[in-house]
Amino acid sequence: MSTRKTTLFYALLLSVASLAVGMVIASRLGLSPDSAAQTMTLPPMNSAPLSGPVDASTFRTIAKAVSPSVVNIRSTSKRQAQDMSEFFGGGGSSDELLERFFGGGGGRGRQNERPREQETQAAGTGFIISAKEGFILTNNHVVEDATKIEVSLFDEDPDVYHEAKIVGRDPLTDSALIQLVELPKSPLTEVKFGDSSMMEPGDWVMAIGNPFGLAHTVSVGVISAKERPFPITDGRSQDVLQTDAAINPGNSGGPLLNVRGEVVGINTAIYTDARQQGNIGIGFAVPINTVRELLPQLRSGKVTRGVIGVQVLPVPADALAEFGLSERRGALVAVVNPGGPAAKAGLEPGDVVIEFGGKRVKDRDNLVGYVTSTRPGTTVPIKVLRDKKERTLNLTVDELNLEAETTATSEPTRERRDESETQEDTGFGLTMGSLSADIMRRMRIPTDTEGVLVTAIEQGSPAQRGGLARGDVILQINRRAVKTPGEARRLLDSVSDGSTAFFLILRGGQETFVTVRKR
Repeated sequence: MSTRKTTLFYALLLSVASLAVGMVIASRLGLSPDSAAQTMTLPPMNSAPLSGPVDASTFRTIAKAVSPSVVNIRSTSKRQAQDMSEFFGGGGSSDELLERFFGGGGGRGRQNERPREQETQAAGTGFIISAKEGFILTNNHVVEDATKIEVSLFDEDPDVYHEAKIVGRDPLTDSALIQLVELPKSPLTEVKFGDSSMMEPGDWVMAIGNPFGLAHTVSVGVISAKERPFPITDGRSQDVLQTDAAINPGNSGGPLLNVRGEVVGINTAIYTDARQQGNIGIGFAVPINTVRELLPQLRSGKVTRGVIGVQVLPVPADALAEFGLSERRGALVAVVNPGGPAAKAGLEPGDVVIEFGGKRVKDRDNLVGYVTSTRPGTTVPIKVLRDKKERTLNLTVDELNLEAETTATSEPTRERRDESETQEDTGFGLTMGSLSADIMRRMRIPTDTEGVLVTAIEQGSPAQRGGLARGDVILQINRRAVKTPGEARRLLDSVSDGSTAFFLILRGGQETFVTVRKR
């Protein structure tokens, strides 16, 4: 081989090698384009303290900078629904926000109408988080069950809509990631993320949204409170930010911004009453930190959470000694689902969970957070207090199916009072009767059940405040089985005034732990 050819050969070889090395380095540094199948990188978050003056141009500057990132969303779906036009002016701009979460007299005078399937349109808001890929964050309830999603951009004709598709949804945080099917010719503007954990009551915030179809409406207020529990389903809630910035139907999914113009929350709902369906100064936003952490899962199309098959309550502040606690901490197990992970591990109603996976459990919400963030299939040790003694159990976390969990929740069956055998008040404000075969048949209670029927509850009594109700079946009192009203009365009589009794009851086919303090 000639010297010239040899030189060209090694030059070509060096070029190929350099290209290969360059591609490896680029992929390590994230410089090569991501595949559509890859997960999303978390957007940067500004956690610097909020400081500096708020002047006459502060909110004007924020509105001008962020409005191009905010989009109006129109979703079409077919639902079993009644006509809601009387509440929203017939403009087809309802996002059902009020009716879904807080009621407030919706459907007055229409209770007897038969639901019918109809095509409905809902209006909401979203904000762009990736200009390159056309990703938009909004509320789950804005796009849930949608057969068609359309997006209107800030700097375009309001009658021009771009088609979008759902990428991932999460009902528990009421968040959804959607994506423009085709990017517009003009470049998109994306939001910046703030740190919602930095927000405190009194901090200025701004909301931008599409209330009642009035596109890109700006409202200003403050953070009224933080960590408000927002009910999602029975036994599950999401901590939210409360604000008095005006939020109305159509604002759902829009950004709540700090004084730097950074997103600190997703506007989700408002509180209302029977007299008014609009804003009364109490709005709620999901903290952006919560949703930001879920973005990779939303991008993948599925949010996975852990579940252990229990319902938990706060530990009663007036019963610490009875549980063997020196301070109020832990989560009280009220219900253990048969066949679930907790039941298999040996957890029982009345246990107080004080550690999960080696982490101290401060309260009920703390435990729920630990469980839902644990990868399904993981085995973790949990420490509980039972009869004032510590026990350690090993539990394998299962995967949460929120839809199935919600469907399984049902109201307990109530039964008329049985006059055949009752006992007088016991100091707890309840009356008990025998559990006859006829009552078990009518209430669909398993025939092998042994217990005592609650036949009456005194209004305002300790039993009512503790959560007992007529129709409950008392299985145990202070962890001792009861078969007759006489046995139950003797156990309750032995509880000293001002002390707490533990009840294991059967309600709606489910065993539930209840604490009641004797008067």
